[in-house]
Amino acid sequence: MSVRQHWRVIAAAAVTLTVVTGCGSDGGDSAAKSGDAATRVFAADNGEITIPVAPQRVVATGYAVPVLIEADAALVGISSWKRGLALMAEQDRATYERLPKVAGEAAAETNYEAVAAAKPDLIVIGVPKPALGSIDMKRLESIAPVVAIGPTTPAAWRELSRRQSDAAGRGTNFQAAKEAYEKRAAELKDKYGAALAGLKFGHVGSYGEIAKGTFHREFAGSWGTNIAQDAGVTYYGEVKEKGGGGLDVTEYPAIEELPTSLGEADAITYTVQPDGTPAEAVKQVLDSALWKNLPAVKAGRVFPLQYTEAATYESALRTLDSVDKAFAPLLAR
Repeated sequence: MSVRQHWRVIAAAAVTLTVVTGCGSDGGDSAAKSGDAATRVFAADNGEITIPVAPQRVVATGYAVPVLIEADAALVGISSWKRGLALMAEQDRATYERLPKVAGEAAAETNYEAVAAAKPDLIVIGVPKPALGSIDMKRLESIAPVVAIGPTTPAAWRELSRRQSDAAGRGTNFQAAKEAYEKRAAELKDKYGAALAGLKFGHVGSYGEIAKGTFHREFAGSWGTNIAQDAGVTYYGEVKEKGGGGLDVTEYPAIEELPTSLGEADAITYTVQPDGTPAEAVKQVLDSALWKNLPAVKAGRVFPLQYTEAATYESALRTLDSVDKAFAPLLAR
């Protein structure tokens, strides 16, 4: 039985239990009965919000979109999420295409009339706190309870997706996906443990700027590294100066700094696109003579990783599969 099928078998029972108890894992210290709907208080980025225990009509935006699609939440409207389409399973992609789009890629592109027309009983906003300033929160709150649960650092998608799933009444679905991911990560950690032992890794991400002559160095806890870490990879070093959020774990040195930045690495992973090819920003690094002279490159310890921007447990399983494929040559040595 697949993870998704397992969710559907137990989801109905879980929702029934939740309605009876009227509590949740995030903000459910108090629960009440409002008319025919049980409610609870949920701790969100925008405060303590009273929401339905078992929402029946949910609107999701930003990072909440893939999370709640995978969790089979009762979605009636979503924002556009083109950046994550390549990470979606076929079934999730079909759900994404079917659902009405009530907002664009940016928080400022919210269509309030479309949100109202969807008649939600809960709105889950998955954008960073600074982006909330682009949203008319009072207008949304006049439509339905609004919980803002936005990203902080890249590796925080685990807690972020848990809270978003919990708000939508799909905590059980989330737990099943989490367990499947953790099982797979443990398998890879065991499989490659001996081969990875003692190796210091660096990572090249895909957001360098060619025009500025920079490359994207990612450290532990960043998009390109955090899932591989669960499989047993150790990334060394840290940013020179933390700038908050993703800038706490990533920086953009000049190409000329490749030897300084990655010269101590025993091995290097680098981000590739879903089709396995490097984006131009990565290709400029791989084509550099400085790259070819790095000790890790000369030793043949460079590994391409796909799906490094996964932000849900289900999509992160695809990242782990990529890690497995990339590291397979280590076992042949």
